[in-house]
Amino acid sequence: MSKRKRYSPEYKRELVDLVRRSKTSCRQIGLEVGVNPNMLTRWVREAEAEGGKAFPGGGTPRDEDIARLKRELARVTKERDFLKRRGSVLREAVTERYAVIERCRSHYSIGMMCRCLDVSTSGFYGWAGRKPGPRARANARVLARIAQIHEDSGGVIGAPRMHEDLVDEGEQISLNRVARLMAGANLQGWPRRRKRRFGGKPGARPVGIENRLDRDFNASEPETKWVTDITEIATVEGKLYLCVVVDLYSKLVVGWSMHHRQDRHMVVRAVQMAVWQRQSSAEVILHSDRGGQFISGTYQKFLGGNALVSSMSKVGHCADNAACEGFFGLLKRERVHRRHYRTRDEARADLFDYLERFHNPRMRRRVARRDRAFSALIKPSAETG
Repeated sequence: MSKRKRYSPEYKRELVDLVRRSKTSCRQIGLEVGVNPNMLTRWVREAEAEGGKAFPGGGTPRDEDIARLKRELARVTKERDFLKRRGSVLREAVTERYAVIERCRSHYSIGMMCRCLDVSTSGFYGWAGRKPGPRARANARVLARIAQIHEDSGGVIGAPRMHEDLVDEGEQISLNRVARLMAGANLQGWPRRRKRRFGGKPGARPVGIENRLDRDFNASEPETKWVTDITEIATVEGKLYLCVVVDLYSKLVVGWSMHHRQDRHMVVRAVQMAVWQRQSSAEVILHSDRGGQFISGTYQKFLGGNALVSSMSKVGHCADNAACEGFFGLLKRERVHRRHYRTRDEARADLFDYLERFHNPRMRRRVARRDRAFSALIKPSAETG
């Protein structure tokens, strides 16, 4: 009995978009990508009925107690974050605490901040309603002039030269006061350009992880050796990152994910798609390089819970993952370098078309031809039996 396939919400949305753009029927597209046509038709109807709320993914309903606990956790977390950033002012005068509340009132509620800093809400509002004194008015006047000089200079003047300009204009002001006013207004001079360093320290392989593939990219059976990597696709809107999982036996892209950030969650989504397509529960070697996404605890924990054995390249040996790099070269030669993507959505649609309507169907036909040739070899002949 074959294992039931599962599909991620991202896969469903992209396939439905393909059906809407294409003039081909749902049945034809379903047969091309290996999805039941009836199920694809149901996905299209669901997307038309629910719009952006379609395919929300799995989850468990929250009851009132869980919702209440989550609200309480959110409140405690916010208080903790506020105290972690501003808790040191508890040792300062009351006016200093009022100043902190005034600066943070756009991010936190005033009642919560007054409770955390042990001041009264009425006292804060009374302090905030008072008119500024002579010192505050003088600082505001000087700061306005500082901002004007800073803008006229193109943002390259720092506190020392700003102090010189103000003194030349007749202001009686110290260098420390200028520096304090500029820091409070987030104004700074043009920093000295740091020398670019090459050859940063490579990521360390987690304990027990070895190069199990050892550049042996031949697989005699499906779902025994997988390789994964990330590549970037340039668009006018910005970069789009693509992570794929390739089966070395069939050269099928069994898992993929796209995002505008190359983080560990994108990698886990791609591997999860591959796991959902897997028919057996036997262990599979999954080879990658030493990118930060692949040495992360989230990625390694996901592999351990899904019968996947992690394998990683050596330092500086790009040939250790040549199979996946070769697929990316093929993808860009056959499709990406022939296109000019204006938006990330346009690139996503074209990549989905290449993966599911061009590359994977071709690889499935190749595997079918290979299986037929093998069956013809082992079929007994009429003469020898």
